[in-house]
Amino acid sequence: MNAPTNIQIIHGPDGKPAFVVIPYDDYLKEHPQDDGPYVPHEVVALMVDHEWTAVRCWREHLNLTQQEVAARLGISQSAYAQQESSRRLRPGTLERIATALGLEVEQLDF
Repeated sequence: MNAPTNIQIIHGPDGKPAFVVIPYDDYLKEHPQDDGPYVPHEVVALMVDHEWTAVRCWREHLNLTQQEVAARLGISQSAYAQQESSRRLRPGTLERIATALGLEVEQLDF
């Protein structure tokens, strides 16, 4: 039996092993990743901390103004502001906003 030679052991202050570092490919073999849409921690934190909608959190995370997103959608800033604050958007509206932000609908609807 061959022991892996491409691992690294990191010792703690007490000299005892504290962490093991393995190649990422080996990790993926044991822990396959879901290829589904990703929502960054920062977006979720904005939702929790400020109780904002996912649409607003993504816009803030992407450093966009309401005016910029409204221009991408071809609507007024005030119309977009109403959409952004809504907790119940129509599927078509959600799809258009996702496209304007460069996201998947699932990233806005979680």
